[in-house]
Amino acid sequence: MALSMTHQIGTRAGTSIPVENVTTSGESIAKVSASSAWKSPASALRCSVQKPDIVEGLSPPVSPCRSPVLGATRLDLSMACQAFATEVEEPATEREYREGVAQDKGKGVPVYVMMPLDSVTMNNTVNRRKAMNVSLQALKSAGVEGVMMDVWWGLVERDAPGTYNWGGYTELIEMAKRHGLKVQAVMSFHQCGGNVGDSVTIPLPKWAAEEIDKDPDLAYTDQWGRRNHEYLSLGCDTLPVLKGRTPVQCYADFMRAFRDNFKHALGDTIVEIQVGMGPAGELRYPSYPEQNGTWKFPGIGAFQCYDKYMLSSLKAAAESSGKSEWGSTGPTDAGHYNNWPEDTPFFRKEGGWKSAYGEFFLGWYSQMLIEHGERILTSAKSIFENTGVKISVKVAGIHWHYGTRSHAPELTAGYYNTRLRDGYLPIAQMLARHDAVFNFTCIEMRDHEQPQDALCAPEKLVKQVALATQKAQVPLAGENALPRYDGFAHEQILQASSLNIDGNPDNREMCAFTYLRMNPQLFQADNWGRFVGFVKKMKEGKDAHKCREQVERETEHFVHVTRPLVQEAAVALVH
Repeated sequence: MALSMTHQIGTRAGTSIPVENVTTSGESIAKVSASSAWKSPASALRCSVQKPDIVEGLSPPVSPCRSPVLGATRLDLSMACQAFATEVEEPATEREYREGVAQDKGKGVPVYVMMPLDSVTMNNTVNRRKAMNVSLQALKSAGVEGVMMDVWWGLVERDAPGTYNWGGYTELIEMAKRHGLKVQAVMSFHQCGGNVGDSVTIPLPKWAAEEIDKDPDLAYTDQWGRRNHEYLSLGCDTLPVLKGRTPVQCYADFMRAFRDNFKHALGDTIVEIQVGMGPAGELRYPSYPEQNGTWKFPGIGAFQCYDKYMLSSLKAAAESSGKSEWGSTGPTDAGHYNNWPEDTPFFRKEGGWKSAYGEFFLGWYSQMLIEHGERILTSAKSIFENTGVKISVKVAGIHWHYGTRSHAPELTAGYYNTRLRDGYLPIAQMLARHDAVFNFTCIEMRDHEQPQDALCAPEKLVKQVALATQKAQVPLAGENALPRYDGFAHEQILQASSLNIDGNPDNREMCAFTYLRMNPQLFQADNWGRFVGFVKKMKEGKDAHKCREQVERETEHFVHVTRPLVQEAAVALVH
C-alpha cells in the first residue's frame, strides 16, 4: 500500500514508475525512483523546479509563486510536481553546516523528528521494520530534514565491556539514508525508564549494573540514601570503577567504536552526534525522578550529591576554601522532592541560597556538572574531529518556579540560575569552547498554559537561554519537551525558533529543531495536516513573505497527495 500513492501519481501523469526491490534482513522493501516519472518532454510539464537541499526521495511541495502549473486544469500533475520536484544540489561545506546554514543557505530551520525509544529491540534488530520504513518515507515526503535516534549504551555494549553490537542501528541508519534523511545520533549513556515520556525500559549495560551492585555509591544519591540508577554519578568520572576503566573512558570508547563502525556515513547521513551527559540524555543531575512516584510536577526536586565520591569532592572544595565545616554534607534544610520553594528555609525568598554557605555549595555543585561536560566533550571533539558531524548537548527546560527568586528546581538540577545570577551563560560558554551546539527543550510551551501558582515561565526561560547562547556565540537548537500536535504549539515553536530577541531583526535563527515524536498520533489525519504546514513554515524561515492562505493551500494539496502513505504509516505503527 506504501506504493499506492506513487503509482496513482504515475498513472495520472501518464508515466510508469519503475520499482527497485531492496532486500534488507530478509524483507523486501520497495524503493521508488521518482525522477523517472519526469522523463517526458519538457512541454508536458511546465513547472519551475525549486532547489531543495535534498538529493533523493520525496521533497516538499513547490510554492504556487514558483509553479504556474498549479493554476492549470491538470491538478493531478501539479500535485505530483509539488510532491516530487527535485534537483541535485552540491552538498554544503562542513563550515556551512556547523553554522546551521546548509538549509536554503541560511533561510529557515531544518526539522528533525525523534524516532520511538524502542526503534531497536533488546535483540539488536529494528523494531517493526515495515512500520519504520513507511514512516520514514512519510516524513521525507513532508519535507523533514532527518530523524533523531537514541543509540543506547545498554543495548550496544550490553553483555561485555568493549563488545559492541550495532546490528539494529546499522540497518536503521541505512534505512534513513535510503529515504534521503539525515540522522542525529544520540549517544545515550543513561537508562531509559523513569522519566517523562519513557514508554520502555532499557537499563545500563549488565556489567556496569553489576559494578553498581558491588559499589552502590557509583549511583547518584540523595540525602535520604535513595539511589538513582539512571546514570552513573559524575563523582566517579575519572576513577577506574568499571572493570578497570573510568566512566569517561567507557563513554569515549563507545563513541570511538561508533565512529569506526559508521565512518562511511559520518558527515553525509549522520550529521550530528548528541552526547548524553545525564538522565534523559541531558546535562543535569537526576533531581526530579518520576519513577515510583518520588517526584511529581511541580516539586522542587532534591540535591544529588550524597554518594561518597561527590561528598569527597565537596569536602576537598570546602577545605580549599578554608571552610572545612561546609564539607561534610549538602544543605539539610532544602526540603523534599515535592516541596515548593517557600516551604523550605534554604529556597525561600531570603533563604540559605543567598548565604555565603549557599553560594559556596551551589557554586561547587554547578561547577561539578560543567566540568563533567568538559571532560566528555573533550573526548567527543577529539573522536569526531574532521568527520563532518557537529556535536551537541541537551539542556533541560526547567521552567517551574522560574518566577521565584531562588529558582529552586533549576538549582537542584545543577543549573545555578537565580534572579541574581545567570546560570546558562557558563554552560553556553563551556559548549562554545568545544564548538558544540546548545540544544534546549520546552520550546513549545507558553507561559499562560502552565500553572501560574507555580510561577512557571517557559517563554521567559527560552528567551534567557537564547540570550546566553547569543553572548557565548554558540548555536542554539530546540526540542519540544512534551508531545504536541496542535497549532498553538506549532506557532510557539515558530516564534521561538526565529530567536527574535528584543525585537532585533538581525538575530540568527535556531540551527535545527527536533520534533517529539514519531508515533501513530503524528500520522492521524488532522495532526499530519498541521505538521506538514508547520514543517513548511519552519523551512521558509522568518524572512518568508508568503501569506497564511497560500501556505495553507499548498499544505492542503500536499496532504491530499500523501494521504495513502500516511494512513499506512499510522496503521503500521500501531501493530
